Amino acid sequence: MKDVAAFFKVLSDPARVQILWLLFNNPELCVCDIMGTLRITQSKASRHLATLRHAGLVTDRRDGAWSYYSLRQPGDVLEAEVIGILKSRLALLPDAGSLLVALGRWLDVKAGRQSCCSLSGGGDE
Repeated sequence: MKDVAAFFKVLSDPARVQILWLLFNNPELCVCDIMGTLRITQSKASRHLATLRHAGLVTDRRDGAWSYYSLRQPGDVLEAEVIGILKSRLALLPDAGSLLVALGRWLDVKAGRQSCCSLSGGGDE
């Protein structure tokens, strides 16, 4: 029962749910993509991503100074069912589309640069 409670606690933060929504719609995102889209600092983005990673929801890989995150396959049936429901329900929310538009804009800006390091996407929440 504690594992189930811990799993749902991870989903209780709006920023983490937004990160999951972005990852539901993209195979992999850099920390700077999360920062630029959600307009949060690198430390906040990294903290939320670490929480999701420790919960087994995302996996990461390093490339130089940056970490890239993707969804991890669900660990059990309950997790798979909850993630499936979450994904379908988030798609119905009014701001789901605007979040993906914001990510698209960010990725367009990023595409014109050589690296994430040259961008200043983080800001105050």
